[in-house]
Amino acid sequence: MRARETASPGYRRALAAHQAVVPPRRVDPSIAEAVERQTAVMRELSRRAFPEPDVLPDDALAPIDLARAQGRRQAAASEAAVLRRARQERAGKAAPLLPQPVVLRATA
Repeated sequence: MRARETASPGYRRALAAHQAVVPPRRVDPSIAEAVERQTAVMRELSRRAFPEPDVLPDDALAPIDLARAQGRRQAAASEAAVLRRARQERAGKAAPLLPQPVVLRATA
């Protein structure tokens, strides 16, 4: 619903009177300068905390692409191990299932 478009004439007059009386916003120059200084300092801190990565050659993989490629390799290795195990079980040659060591890796 659009109140201003469907408003009564009395509402429109009251709104116009209110807008005519509201003083214009005044900006204190010292406050504006302080805000600019604070913004500049915050941007510098942000730049230090989150530096831009070095420019990579056009044919190099980005860090996210490297992580995805590593994940695909790990998934392919797991799938190959599962298929090997399934083939051994079907052939009746499967060794007892021993707990595998857990490998913890750092993530990005």
